Amino acid sequence: MTEDPDYQNNPLHGVSLKQLVTEIAQHYGFKILFAYLNINCFANNPSVESAVKFLKKTDWAREKVEAFYLYQFKSLPRASAEQFELPPRDRIVPADQKPGTPAELSLEDAERLCEKRAKKAALHDRAAASQPTAGRRAPNTAGAAAVDASDPWAKWRK
Repeated sequence: MTEDPDYQNNPLHGVSLKQLVTEIAQHYGFKILFAYLNINCFANNPSVESAVKFLKKTDWAREKVEAFYLYQFKSLPRASAEQFELPPRDRIVPADQKPGTPAELSLEDAERLCEKRAKKAALHDRAAASQPTAGRRAPNTAGAAAVDASDPWAKWRK
């Protein structure tokens, strides 16, 4: 007998991508979805059909929307580190965790979250810049000085 994982408790089980996008778009609206997820399909000419078309082609965006659905819309507790490494549809939700009511989100909260993410990214960039360049190649600046500034294609010509 094989021990197949039980996905029955996962709120994404049996939910199509179109149904998922329709539910969250009707509840939150495209402006809040763009503010929280920062995916352009929710900002530029937003519609359920165009969002589904984009999300089907783009794995990272689909996983981001599915995680939003699980943890914001269905208010499930944060997944364990082991489960968090898996795509949202492959995560196993314990039987004792039941979906709750959708989280109340606002554009002001989204702005604060965006600022927090920007600060964290800046700290990460500063930390990466201060790391020694051991193992990295130094940029070749000797050839750049010899390139004629009036001809932008000079460095590619032989």
